[in-house]
Amino acid sequence: MRPLTLLSRRMRPIRPALLVAALGALALPGLAADETALPTSRDDLTAADRERVEAVTRPTTDFSAAETYEALPGGAATSRKRVNQDAFSHPSANLSFEEEGTFKLGNALFRKLWVSSPSSTQASDGLGPLFNARACQSCHLKDGRGHPPEGDRDATSMFLRLSRAPRTPDEQALLKDKTLLNLPDPVYGGQLQDLAVPGLKGEGRMVIAYEEFTVTLGDGAEVAMRRPDYAVSDLAYGPMDVSTTLSPRVTPPMIGLGLIEQVHPADILGLADPDDADGDGISGKPNIVRDPASGALVLGRFGWKAQTHSIRRQSAEAFAGDIGISSPDLPNHWGDCTPSQADCLAAATGVQPRLGDSEAPDPVLDLVTFYSQNLAVPARRDVDDPQVLEGKKVFYDLGCASCHRPKFVTRRDAPNKAHAFQLIWPYSDFLLHDMGPRMADWQVVGDARGGEWRTPPLWGIGLTETVNGHTFFLHDGRARNLTEAILWHGGEGETARDGFAALNADDRAALIRFLESL
Repeated sequence: MRPLTLLSRRMRPIRPALLVAALGALALPGLAADETALPTSRDDLTAADRERVEAVTRPTTDFSAAETYEALPGGAATSRKRVNQDAFSHPSANLSFEEEGTFKLGNALFRKLWVSSPSSTQASDGLGPLFNARACQSCHLKDGRGHPPEGDRDATSMFLRLSRAPRTPDEQALLKDKTLLNLPDPVYGGQLQDLAVPGLKGEGRMVIAYEEFTVTLGDGAEVAMRRPDYAVSDLAYGPMDVSTTLSPRVTPPMIGLGLIEQVHPADILGLADPDDADGDGISGKPNIVRDPASGALVLGRFGWKAQTHSIRRQSAEAFAGDIGISSPDLPNHWGDCTPSQADCLAAATGVQPRLGDSEAPDPVLDLVTFYSQNLAVPARRDVDDPQVLEGKKVFYDLGCASCHRPKFVTRRDAPNKAHAFQLIWPYSDFLLHDMGPRMADWQVVGDARGGEWRTPPLWGIGLTETVNGHTFFLHDGRARNLTEAILWHGGEGETARDGFAALNADDRAALIRFLESL
């Protein structure tokens, strides 16, 4: 079968092609000497533990029955509560009574609506001045997957990242040292903010145009696809930099984040093969980022480009970038406002001297972090179903498990016992993979080139429609179902994609049924 071609032409770059090439050349800013301090083996295990871990995480070759503990993808933390719209909102099942109380406090803050300053609700002051949402829950709908705007649906759970090319040797040095992972637009910052407090204008509006096309599979079946093109309109503060790129991002599900955080970095780094030394066509690589608190280089594992190393940092960045709220970790009271937005920087802040030096003072960030760390992965369904087992075999046979690694065992020395030494099934290697020009956003983030994306975990993917009422997948929701999501794979995923396209209808259905059981 000839390789499947999804595009008759490359998706139009948002900026000139020469810029795209220039950005791609900046993808690997050079390895700093202190990257050698990253662990190469697990220091939390005894020799006996290490043997147990190696045995239990070894890929299966028996697809006649479900594996032991396969129905519990989050280990002892797995939620076994009824499957409904709240399936992603339950706490880790192995939390203590006191910890469940902390989880509920964090949930309340996660749902909290922030208001513009000054107001009578002083503890909720600080919204904006420019923002994308008034609450964490507004983006992370039911703690699940965001969506692109469709019909009367708003765009709250999808936004545009902004990044421009460096102009000076100093800027190039900041990127090389990983002090910065990319550079914001000089006027609009690192994220397009479409909303604003009274008296200010939102920065602009995301515009999406879809081009429909059809892909014909090996057995003659046809699949309708859509190719997105992105732009911005109604820019309120002048033009963007000529080199600024637009990267659309939907909010990913929140489940299992604390378990992912406790996967030992050596287990992830050990899967990296940036030069494809084994010749299997898979060349995953880590995004090594700098911890702003310690200055050390650490493994990035969260976000679509694996650009964030911890849930606390991810939470602080969301407070600042999405809501415009300062925290002890990011004490910028004006959020993503830039020096070019004088009225924004002159707006009132929500800092209350009696509450602290930030708009979300301690323990707000601690509680939201704890909540985010302990949203449980729901139990698997139908793990012993014959069609599910057949689909699992197809998944392995196609090579999907090369990037979507099924199993890890978390650190024995995890700070929270609920996350310690758990056999988990995220179906991800948490590495960057080149997905080809069809999926590229042409935006460099640290070590991530414009066509590279972190392998997203697959756990919970089959409950997307139940929880969020849609089946939009990939970083920008362009895929309207799992079949489309697979067919968009290119680059390192091209062989698996072509293999899927060549399957007969029964095998394709089995694979989809397996994914829906996750």
